[in-house]
Amino acid sequence: MRIGCPKEIKNREYRVGLTPESAKELVKHGHEVWVETEAGLGIGASDSEYRAAGAQIHPDPEILFAECEMIVKVKEPQPNERAMLREGQILYTYLHLAPDPEQTADLVKSGVTAIAYETVTGEGGTLPLLKPMSQVAGRMSIQAGATALEKAHGGRGVLLGGVPGVMPGKVIVIGGGVVGFNAAQMAAGLGADVTIMDRSPEVLEKVGTHFEARAKTRFSNHANLEEAVCEADLIIGAVLIPGAAAPKLVTRDMLKCMKPGAVLVDVAIDQGGCFETSHPTTHDEPTFVVDGIVHYCVANMPGAVSRTSTYALNNVTLPHALRIAELGWKEAMRTDPHLAQGLNVHAGRVTYPAVAAELGYDVLPLDEALA
Repeated sequence: MRIGCPKEIKNREYRVGLTPESAKELVKHGHEVWVETEAGLGIGASDSEYRAAGAQIHPDPEILFAECEMIVKVKEPQPNERAMLREGQILYTYLHLAPDPEQTADLVKSGVTAIAYETVTGEGGTLPLLKPMSQVAGRMSIQAGATALEKAHGGRGVLLGGVPGVMPGKVIVIGGGVVGFNAAQMAAGLGADVTIMDRSPEVLEKVGTHFEARAKTRFSNHANLEEAVCEADLIIGAVLIPGAAAPKLVTRDMLKCMKPGAVLVDVAIDQGGCFETSHPTTHDEPTFVVDGIVHYCVANMPGAVSRTSTYALNNVTLPHALRIAELGWKEAMRTDPHLAQGLNVHAGRVTYPAVAAELGYDVLPLDEALA
């Protein structure tokens, strides 16, 4: 199979779909890999490294999109990239379609077969292709929040860990999954006063056992959440419903009771955000203020630590890419039901139920798509 890896063009996105090592593995298995010129510069990988791995370097993304059977990316295709997709082509990347009707409409119109990293499942309902980026984003959320809390950046002027004689900052983590767990680890490591909120007793028991006295747990209902929000210096939104839009858990009305200069970091922004007042931002302008509350809503946080993120991502995406290239996407999905859950759009139809329900499409059942 001929596999194309274009340069990412989203604002401040430095990751790349294939590392030179991944390209070499695909070539070793008999596949042809085309990489756009300078696609790997953001991770410190030169065109010569890709050539040494057996890949071909192409300066024109239009030719790459036109000639390659599968396109491997990191972020969702931007409008001009979507215009180059075609019927029968495979797109393998993060998509986050539920809060993005324009992208969904373009993918449906193109006829492409779109496989989303974020809905590929693992044993026990896990999301193994989302997990490494969730780990990165969770850890980064505390770095970003701590910086936003500095007075020079519009925050309250609070040091999360405090100092002897001065209380530490209060951190509320909404969601005890991968993002929330990693955020809590970082915050607790800094010495902050950490509370993890979740609706699952099993999740609360798990994180409570892990953190012991270093973090508190609290059941997430409306009353408890509102009380916690009012006390917080930093709130991390770490809620995920696979493939669906994130619920708006913190309303604008709740901001009225918050401390001026408190910070919200919405890690769920890729799925529409879990704060009512959120909207996507970029690394160029990462924050904005609503009712005196600083919002950090960068939609590609892991792109800032591109080398770590790219290698972590390739570790989990490459095995599926190899299966798709070896067997074709249909046979790969027939033999691996976890990969099959990644199918979001095929031949002009939405195939993922949560996306179809959110955006008003008739869903194409998976078994029909694979028939």
